[in-house]
This record gives sequence, C-alpha cells and structure tokens, in this order.
Amino acid sequence: MSSPTIHGIIGYTITPFSADGSSLDLDALGRSIDRLIDSGVHAISPLGSTGEGAYLSDAEWDEVSAYSIHRVAKRVPTIVSVSDLTTAKAVRRARFAEAEGADVVMVLPTSYWKLTEAQILAHYGAIGDSVGVPIMLYNNPATSGTDMSVELILRIVNSVDNVTMVKESTGDIQRMHQLYRQGEGQVPFYNGCNPLALEAFAAGAKGWCTAAPNVIPQLNLDLYQAVLANDLNRARELFYRQLPVLDFILKGGLPATIKAGLRMTGLEVGDPRLPVFPLDMAGQAQLQKLLTLLR
Repeated sequence: MSSPTIHGIIGYTITPFSADGSSLDLDALGRSIDRLIDSGVHAISPLGSTGEGAYLSDAEWDEVSAYSIHRVAKRVPTIVSVSDLTTAKAVRRARFAEAEGADVVMVLPTSYWKLTEAQILAHYGAIGDSVGVPIMLYNNPATSGTDMSVELILRIVNSVDNVTMVKESTGDIQRMHQLYRQGEGQVPFYNGCNPLALEAFAAGAKGWCTAAPNVIPQLNLDLYQAVLANDLNRARELFYRQLPVLDFILKGGLPATIKAGLRMTGLEVGDPRLPVFPLDMAGQAQLQKLLTLLR
C-alpha cells in the first residue's frame, strides 16, 4: 500500500474543555487547529496523549475525531490516534476515522494485561483488515506499558499490508538506528520524543510528532528546514535553543503544559481532564519564562 506523504513537523492537537471540564469546546479546538496549520505544520494528529483521547467518552471521541478531520479539510494530512484497550474498540475507532476522511490512523497497543507478541500482531492484523487507510504503528511503552522490539515492529510491518510507518517514542535513539538498518531504509519512521529531535533526524526520521508547535512552531519548522538543507550547525543551534522548552513540555506532562502554554498565547482551552492536574503556579511561571526567552 502506498502511503500519503507524511513528513516534517506533525502537530499534536489538544482537546479543549469547558471551564468545569464537563463538555467539549469545539470552537477552541477549531482555532487551535487553524493556528497549527497557519504556522506551517506538515500534518495534524488529534486524540493522542496531548489530545487526552484516553479520557474521552466514545461519543466525545467521535465528536473530536470528526470535527478535527473536517476542520483540517485536507489542508494537510490528518493522523488520528485510534488506540483503545480492546481490539474491537480500536477497530471501531479506526473505521469511524476512516469514514470521516482521516488520511492515516495511528495505533498504540494499550492493555490492562501484558500482551504477548502474538496478541500484539493479531491486534494490528485485525485493525489492518478492517480499514483501507495506512496505519502508523506507535511504540510508546511509557504510556501503553507495551514495548515492541524492532524485530516485532518489522514483523508487523511485513505481515499487515497497511502498517506502513512507525512512530518511535521510547527515547532510545538506537531503536531508530536499528529500524533504519534492519528495515534496510524502507520503513518510514517518525520521532515521538522531543529531546531526541535532532538525533532522530540524523538517524533518518521522516518527521517529528510533537505538541511543541502549539507554542513554538517557528523554531520546530526552522529546525526541520535546516535538516533538509543539511545545515548541521544551524540545526544544532536551533535545537539547543528550544531544548529547554522541549524538556519542560515532556516532563511537565503534555496536556497540562500545552494547555497552559496556549493560554499564555491568548487561546483559552480549559484544563486537562481529571485525574490529570493543570500546571501549577510554579510550573506556569517557569513555562512563561522559557517562552519569553525565545521571543
């Protein structure tokens, strides 16, 4: 299966809530999506960790998925995270996103019970059999509790026709080197760990999946352009300039830090949904200082 051209800076979206957290704020979601696209990101990815997809009801998930896809309106590719605890629910979400017009669905194998390799392979196989759009395999043991080896990832890629790309978020740059080498350079992979952005591009990553463009889009885009131009000195300077913010976003928790950052830039999107707390006063002050230094 041929994949859409997915490259560059792939912006995660937040899911905005009302002040009391009880309902969605789709108007704010639309404004956040427009800001990301207007900034120049190369793709949009809703309903992942930053989008609090795990904290939405099925009805809310459907509403955010459909609204996001239609708001993007093919201006850039849309990569919808369809991960869920059960294969049946993940299949339902994948089918829904495909029907609404998603370009790619992203699958993270999450489970209460530790999954065997055979179970993980079957999970991807069932989703692959259920949809026709490309699937981005997502490896992030910090959030899923499941760490897929490079060998398993390549087995899945070779066994499931529409698993055509990999998002690697372990924070281990050697995984990307192994993906490139063992995949003979034929398996597109994407960096999902902010502090590894420069190393990941050097290792051959096609893009960088990140929430950072919500608050520092130009630095992210400039880094990618420097990489494309093979200007290592410029890329290094840009990366280290933004690294304190990238580190802070990761360590502070994506929904909390990004929502606080958007509020600081004039877009109110509510707080994260409990049990996740909003960024505390000290964290807000630190983030404001970091963003001010980059202006």
